[in-house]
Amino acid sequence: MIKLIGAMFIIISTTWTGFEASRHLSERPKQLRQLKSALQSLEAEIMYGHTPLHEAARRLASQLSKPLSWFFESFAKKLTDTETTVKDAWELSLKEVWKLTALKQAEFEVMKQFGETLGRHDRHSQQKHIILTLTHLEREEADARDKQDKYEKMVKSLGFLTGLLLIILLI
Repeated sequence: MIKLIGAMFIIISTTWTGFEASRHLSERPKQLRQLKSALQSLEAEIMYGHTPLHEAARRLASQLSKPLSWFFESFAKKLTDTETTVKDAWELSLKEVWKLTALKQAEFEVMKQFGETLGRHDRHSQQKHIILTLTHLEREEADARDKQDKYEKMVKSLGFLTGLLLIILLI
């Protein structure tokens, strides 16, 4: 009886681990789409709304879901509450929130590079930087979707099958 309960715990935990890894694979493309949408909204705020950067970031935070909304909230707060540059506020906010996202180091570098140009140029140059960043994020999103298609189902199955293997080895 104890072996049966132990076997059930092993199956449940390894299956759960597989589903969590699968969820991480499916979250990445979704968060990349949200990030691209946020940058497009930021572009509209800058180009047509003439909105100050901290206000645009606050508006984006209210429109997005977590964890990306936390990033823009943190960015807006750093811009208004501290005496820091836009670049430093952007980078600090990225570092704070990035570990809570499903995004990878490549996206971090793209966003960090974008933050270095944010607020430094006129509106039209800023628009060009946003378009360049969107292009990089589209490439990363295509890669994320490709990985999701290839590995999502396999990771789920692998979790369950690993549990079965452990049970067979322990019996």
